[in-house]
Amino acid sequence: MIGYVWRAVSGKSALRKALQKHFEGVQLGEIVTAAREFPIISRVDVQMAVDQIFQDRPASRLLGIHAQMGHETPTLAHLFAAGPFPMDIGPLQHDEVDIGDPLPVRCLKNGLWLSKDHSLAFAVLLGPSMRFGMVGGVHVEIAVSKGEQGAQFSQEFFRDLEVRVGAGRTYRGRVISLESQHDYLGRGGAVKVHRLRAVKREDVILPLKTLKLLDRNVAGFVAARERIKALHFTSKKGLLFYGPPGTGKTHTIHYLASQLPQHTTLLITAEQVGLIGEYFRLARFLQPAMMVIEDVDLIAREREQMHNPGQEILLNKLLNEMDGLREDADVIFILTTNRPDHLEPALASRPGRIDQAIEFPLPDEEGRRKLVQLYSGGLEVSPPIMDLLVRRTERASPAFIKELMRRAAQLKIELGTDSILDQSAVDGAIEEMLFTGGALNLKLLGGPAAEPIPNTDVR
Repeated sequence: MIGYVWRAVSGKSALRKALQKHFEGVQLGEIVTAAREFPIISRVDVQMAVDQIFQDRPASRLLGIHAQMGHETPTLAHLFAAGPFPMDIGPLQHDEVDIGDPLPVRCLKNGLWLSKDHSLAFAVLLGPSMRFGMVGGVHVEIAVSKGEQGAQFSQEFFRDLEVRVGAGRTYRGRVISLESQHDYLGRGGAVKVHRLRAVKREDVILPLKTLKLLDRNVAGFVAARERIKALHFTSKKGLLFYGPPGTGKTHTIHYLASQLPQHTTLLITAEQVGLIGEYFRLARFLQPAMMVIEDVDLIAREREQMHNPGQEILLNKLLNEMDGLREDADVIFILTTNRPDHLEPALASRPGRIDQAIEFPLPDEEGRRKLVQLYSGGLEVSPPIMDLLVRRTERASPAFIKELMRRAAQLKIELGTDSILDQSAVDGAIEEMLFTGGALNLKLLGGPAAEPIPNTDVR
């Protein structure tokens, strides 16, 4: 009966003929399979690990697998069995996966290796792990003949594979997010690598006390982390960055990512909060990691302000995931908000979730002077014009000052004058930003919180 089943499913399929020849003398019912599922973040590492394993087996044969329907995870059972949508041999298809290097890495969509370990024939299938029609991970499956020899080899294969994947460094130290889309160069993947500009310490314009607090709770904490763990204290940390829009919260995160090259930074925006569980899984896999949740008040507002059960489910998911990390997890949480008074007390008022709140205030006079210098680019700013800019930007955000300098430069270009900034360019830029655009424009640009200081000519 078993032999009849093998012959029946073989038919004229080139794939099943190849499998039958490879497992010659082994009946279909005597073949057993085992599988592992790896997170999508490890796709490149899995591909490299499998390639390395079969490099040591030059007699192995690699086949491309074609599936008519791509809505479910391809398995070896699909390859062995007949059905309305059979799988067969096809071209070796690859995806170009961006990992942040100049060139992307090619990863197989579906691949089947036929090989032998001495007299033991085995097959390995690599393909996508599908969830609700979407790629959710990487599926690796091995087929061997049943018995002690096959079971032992199967276990050793996966142990070797998991060690190689765990040692992979593809996304470690990168700044990434989960976004299933293609970039403008046509490269795809479920992981997006963000190429953030390097931000130097002198480019972070904050009050001295804020900088000290930031250093102690990030760089200082990371430096002391191993000794803290040796004393049996937790090695995870939660920070809350709060302040008006445009005061440098995101800019500072770019700085921290530049200063922690050994940490993988995970960026979570409002539209990705549904993937919060997967992000925590990645943080555990890629630790040491820094997890950034921007505008956290969108999912962690006070329960009394929530409008439907779904919002509370997301909040509970966030709280449970933060609590669920092991005490020795090397993960730093950074949550940002413009509205700290709207946050759920269960998040903001409990040590262990948020250990330190750091305020990002509007810049003082010294801060505004440094910001003008930072954002002046190639413009020459004389002391009188510098004093004018500092006066005219009182109660304005760093983002407003940055845009003011850009518009002043544009006016200089339109007038065809030299690169020395003069009062007419400053007045024109301020007039356009504060008055011509109206109150909404002022709000959008992060302008002065109160009425702007009247114009004061340079004497």
